[in-house]
Amino acid sequence: MPKEIGRVTHWYDKIGVAVVKLSASLAKGDRIKVQRGEYEFEDGVSSMQLDHKDVEKGKKGDEVAIKLSEEAKVGAVISTVE
Repeated sequence: MPKEIGRVTHWYDKIGVAVVKLSASLAKGDRIKVQRGEYEFEDGVSSMQLDHKDVEKGKKGDEVAIKLSEEAKVGAVISTVE
């Protein structure tokens, strides 16, 4: 069962980066699912920043920026992929 770990609060179209407010921890290398309505895709977390600095992981309450391969709309749910 996928566990929700955050929601997209902002999308930067030009650079393909989503800002995610985390409700659980997330680490570089994790597989995630991005879902909003019927639209969903899976991606790997290859790059993550907190306050414009590269980090290996984010914890509950952090707002991290992650690079994605497809567009993630504001409000999209981010969950773990087992």
